[in-house]
Amino acid sequence: MNDNAPQPPSRRSVLRTTAGVAGAGIGLGALGAGHAEAASPGAAAAAADTTEQTARAPRRRGATMAGVPFEGRSIVRVGIVGLGNRGGSMIDLFLALPWVRVVAICDPVKEKAERAAAKVVAAGQPSPGLYTHGEDDYENLCERSDLDFVYVATPWELHVEMARAAMLNGKHVGVECPIAMTLPDLWELVDLSEQTRRHCMQLENCCYGRNEMRVLRMAHAGKFGTLLHGAGAYNHDLRELMFSPTYYEGPWRRLWHTKLRGDLYPNHGFGPVANYMDINRGDRAVSISSFGTPALGLAEYRAKEMPPGDPSWKETYIGADRTISLVQTEKGRVIRLEHDVSTPHPYSRINSLGGTLGVFEDYPARIYVEPDHKGHQWGDFSAYATEFDHWLWKEHANPPGGHGGMDYIMIFRLMQCMQLGLVPDFDVYDAATWTAPVPLSHASIKAKGVPLAIPDFTRGEWKKARSGVDSVKPA
Repeated sequence: MNDNAPQPPSRRSVLRTTAGVAGAGIGLGALGAGHAEAASPGAAAAAADTTEQTARAPRRRGATMAGVPFEGRSIVRVGIVGLGNRGGSMIDLFLALPWVRVVAICDPVKEKAERAAAKVVAAGQPSPGLYTHGEDDYENLCERSDLDFVYVATPWELHVEMARAAMLNGKHVGVECPIAMTLPDLWELVDLSEQTRRHCMQLENCCYGRNEMRVLRMAHAGKFGTLLHGAGAYNHDLRELMFSPTYYEGPWRRLWHTKLRGDLYPNHGFGPVANYMDINRGDRAVSISSFGTPALGLAEYRAKEMPPGDPSWKETYIGADRTISLVQTEKGRVIRLEHDVSTPHPYSRINSLGGTLGVFEDYPARIYVEPDHKGHQWGDFSAYATEFDHWLWKEHANPPGGHGGMDYIMIFRLMQCMQLGLVPDFDVYDAATWTAPVPLSHASIKAKGVPLAIPDFTRGEWKKARSGVDSVKPA
């Protein structure tokens, strides 16, 4: 694929952008695009109608997937769809596990698939099936009878159709962030998971960071007292990468900044804090109110760095440079979410948690909890490693792979759950909840911060305590 040449729209992209939106809630067509404008009384009324709609869950057409275990198996057979930056590196982690076989791989760029296939063979496994014949060949991969799990690492607009194909063909599926871009698509994934009895998971690696897992166990042990507030973010300067002609396969990620104003990537911040607060496991996210700055960063970067005539000069960016959202939970807790990939900023996911006994803040990691600390001086977070590090980090002290090892910890644990027939650490309800800020933040920003309801994707199951990422080590 030539990243520099404009490409005609594919059949699938035409279908995606012209299809009507079915189901309850907010789709891209309903949200609209364009520059920020002052909210009119009509816009506020429309937002009020929207929050009424999103608060109503559609009728359940299957049984809940909360607490449903995988079927145990001695070998987990995996198919991988998308072999770019993410998929091309994550394949190494699947291959590092002796009970996992990579039996099929798919990417329309044949060279990428062939490089990945060479890794499989070098790891001592049989050569995998290759699916490189156009955009729809993933459907043939999903139809294989020798697959248990499909891993999807493709541009965001493809996630739903690939997850759908996997579940309808009897496979469990794990999808990179975000799992979908509209509320109707989120509801579709929830319903399909329940109807097919296949798990559909948001593969949120940050939930498995060492700091995040330590804070999680400390929160559950009561070290922060009664939990009151938390914060998470994806503040990561991606300007250079989004304008690179080679880093992404085409400009798909940058183009989302021409479509939505809101938080395009809430999962890294929301997932860990949701775990701390047992969201969908005793509490639930009820509403979100979002605000966004003007969209200036990408255009200014383009003016400095991109030559005249570059295809990016035809783009108009509407995505807020910094979005800030406040999520309210059923128990009255508050979660702050931030997103900023368009301005200079050192990397930060914020990762903060506070309660009646103290607070943790990351970047850099520091803690202040009574009675351990006093005098308004931050304490040493590493002092809690021995007592509160999760068993996964004690068992894998120096994990391979990227992002400090949390990618490996995530894949190890997911594949372990599949092998042993355990309940996964998170499910389709978590995927939908952590991703709902994508469309809802856009709609709230358009309505000048009007709070919008976050659907109860669990349909009442959130009231029941159940296991999550703070897992017990299997016997």
